[in-house]
Amino acid sequence: MGLIMGLDPGLVVTGYGILDVTDDGRRVVAYGCVRTPAGSSQPARLEMLYRQLTAILERYHPEEVAVEQLFINRNASTAVSVGQARGVALLAAVQSGARIVEYTPLQVKLGITGFGRAEKKQVQYMVRAILGLPEMPRPDDVADALAVAICHCHYRAGGGL
Repeated sequence: MGLIMGLDPGLVVTGYGILDVTDDGRRVVAYGCVRTPAGSSQPARLEMLYRQLTAILERYHPEEVAVEQLFINRNASTAVSVGQARGVALLAAVQSGARIVEYTPLQVKLGITGFGRAEKKQVQYMVRAILGLPEMPRPDDVADALAVAICHCHYRAGGGL
């Protein structure tokens, strides 16, 4: 089994969550976020993100990294910056030797709540309940990263969603 890392990449905030998956279930190893300062240039922010993710990957050595596929919204500049952050996150994960898996937002919601059109608050509630956390992970990006990791656990355990 081993460690699974979920990632919710973004230029401003990248959420991560690491689960230890065994035959007996799963437990939370760590979760948090990487933040980049707003006053920095985009290339500098991407480098900061890369360095911090690399350090987290080196610390925990997850076997697999689950990442949500990019959802294109109406704001093209946001989509581009998220895509760049996602690329940096994928690069750091690949260089760590982890196997990369990707899920659509619909797959993640379905895997967590059983409903592919679930609201964000429903997903967050289920993340907290499934992992037995005393409080909701904050910011939202952290809960989203944990949701992706849980989704992958479900996929691995059952061979599909």
